[in-house]
Amino acid sequence: MRHYTFLDKLCLGLDQAVRTLMDNPKTSGLSYPGKSVDEQALTATQRKHSAGLMRINHAGEICAQALYHGQGVVSRSREVQEKMHQAAIEEGDHLAWCKQRLDELGSHVSYLNPLWYAGSFCIGMAAGMIGDKWSLGFVAETESQVVAHLKNHLQNLPANDARSYTILQRMETDEAKHRDEAIALGAKVLPDFMRKMMAITSKVMVKTAYWM
Repeated sequence: MRHYTFLDKLCLGLDQAVRTLMDNPKTSGLSYPGKSVDEQALTATQRKHSAGLMRINHAGEICAQALYHGQGVVSRSREVQEKMHQAAIEEGDHLAWCKQRLDELGSHVSYLNPLWYAGSFCIGMAAGMIGDKWSLGFVAETESQVVAHLKNHLQNLPANDARSYTILQRMETDEAKHRDEAIALGAKVLPDFMRKMMAITSKVMVKTAYWM
């Protein structure tokens, strides 16, 4: 396998950033979960609420892409690098699904996506430079919070928005798998203050992305 220099990885990271922000992420090619679910009539209020929730999830997937890309640039372990790369591809599926659902709902992605990406990429690089075990701990905690967040959205979607529900349900399963894989690779448990800071940052993104 080719050995990539740090500069090579940064150039690849730039390509990944452009792909992500231009709605052309690398994906595994999995079919759209909502395809098999009949679209049901939504009121204007329900449609707006569903779009707000899906916009949050799309922004969250932008952050996930950036997090994995940033960590992959500085990871010391080839095994961890490959795991981050594969996870980013699987998160690319989620990103594409959320974008498609937003299109179906006649809405838009967050206007602040470049900001979400830049911030998460820097956090990912910082976590990766501390060490792979801590980097994996960051992934495990992130995915744990995402799973909790998705469970909340599943409860708060309009009852007749079965298509969005199916998409988020599939995403929840995948995120739990990423969490468990990080733990299996030796993720360290993050300190309480760091977990609380991550939760606060997530809340800011959630409240902002719902509207913007």
